[in-house]
Amino acid sequence: MQQRRSSNGRPSGTDGSDFSYRMVVDSRYTKVAEGKSRLSILILTQAVVQLLGALLLLYSYIKEERIDQLAVSSTFIYFVSLLIGELGRKRSRAKMLKFYIVSSSLGMLLSIVSVLKSNILQEVVEDSSGWEAKKFELISVGDVLVGLLVQILSISTTTSLISNMSPPKRSS
Repeated sequence: MQQRRSSNGRPSGTDGSDFSYRMVVDSRYTKVAEGKSRLSILILTQAVVQLLGALLLLYSYIKEERIDQLAVSSTFIYFVSLLIGELGRKRSRAKMLKFYIVSSSLGMLLSIVSVLKSNILQEVVEDSSGWEAKKFELISVGDVLVGLLVQILSISTTTSLISNMSPPKRSS
C-alpha cells in the first residue's frame, strides 16, 4: 500500500524518463478536428443564408412575381452541395469535400449572376426614393453578399481541412 502512494504525484515504477516512449498525438489530427468543427459551423451558416434566400424566393412566388429560374437552380445546387459537404465532413472524405467546394462555388456563382441580371442595385441608385418598394430584392442582394463571404471562409477552411487529412509526404 505504501508503494502505491507517491508523495510527488508520479506513479510508482517510473522515474519520468520514459516520456519519449509515450504516444503523442500528431498535430495534424488536432488540426483536422478543429477544421471539422469550424466547417460544421460554416455549413450551418451557409444553410441559414440559403434558407433565407429560399424564403425570399417563396415570398416572390406568393406575390405572383416572375420567378428567376437561375435563383431557383442556384438554391437547389447549393442545398445539395451542403448535404454533400456535411457528409464529407462527418466521414472525412476528401473527394466529397472537393466536390462540395466546386458545387457550392457553382451555386454561389449562379446566385451572383442572378442578382447582377436583376439590375436591382442600378434601379435603386437611379431612383433612391423607391427603395422601400424593392426592400425584399435588396434583402436578397444582402443575402447573396453574406453568402459570398461565408463561401470564401468555407473554401479556405475546407482546403485546409483536406490538406491536413491527407497523409504526410514521406521523403526518400
